[in-house]
Amino acid sequence: MEQVVVCFAAFATALMTFFTGFGLGTILSPVLMLFFPPPLAIALTGVVHFLNNLYKLILTGRHARKEIVTGFGIPAVIAALVGAWLLIRMGDAGTLYSYNWDGRVREVSLLSFLLGILMLTFTVIDLAPLPKRFGESPQHLLIGGLLSGFFGGLSGHQGALRSAFLVRTGLSKEQFIGSAVLVSACVDLTRLSIYYSGMKQSLSQEHIPLLVGASLSAFAGATIGNKLLQKVTLKFVQASVTLLLGVIGLALLTGIL
Repeated sequence: MEQVVVCFAAFATALMTFFTGFGLGTILSPVLMLFFPPPLAIALTGVVHFLNNLYKLILTGRHARKEIVTGFGIPAVIAALVGAWLLIRMGDAGTLYSYNWDGRVREVSLLSFLLGILMLTFTVIDLAPLPKRFGESPQHLLIGGLLSGFFGGLSGHQGALRSAFLVRTGLSKEQFIGSAVLVSACVDLTRLSIYYSGMKQSLSQEHIPLLVGASLSAFAGATIGNKLLQKVTLKFVQASVTLLLGVIGLALLTGIL
């Protein structure tokens, strides 16, 4: 049952989030947490996320912008090291608040709360009648890289903050997706090296079939998404990022994710 559930989640989210540049790890992590402890679930999600990014690099990597990748990606990789190191030492961070709803207890950790607030902040910024474009200034790329890399290493939620910044840099849809995928792959490689050093005793050959099945399912979703890329507009991509930021932000604050 866990194989079927995880593979379906990987396929559906890889397809649904191909255009936004985030969502696979955000949604797949809580699915895996149904079957594994949180730190191990985040590590397993990271493997699927990384392999899917390598596949997406084949599909879209040629469109990546070098100056965006370096200005945003280098701070993200450095911050990911710090976040992943903290995850190994924190384990399950515990509950900030909880409540009963529909006969179930919903729990929200401090990390989920902070992420939710950040995502909703970017959603409001995008919806408000303010300048939508951050531009490609070094300070904006630095701040965005540090934030997305740190949370990517700590919880796997790197994509939402990365997309919130990159979608406002004036990139074309192809450049946005290609640049986001390349940065994401670099952060994944960084955090996975830290995860493995701290969790190698928890990982075993029993996890290989699950990882293979989930990765192949994600490849299938990414393939379909790439075929649909020419049929969508940049405005659709920007609207999708805003919508998904708001939905996931609320889901984190309410304990659904």
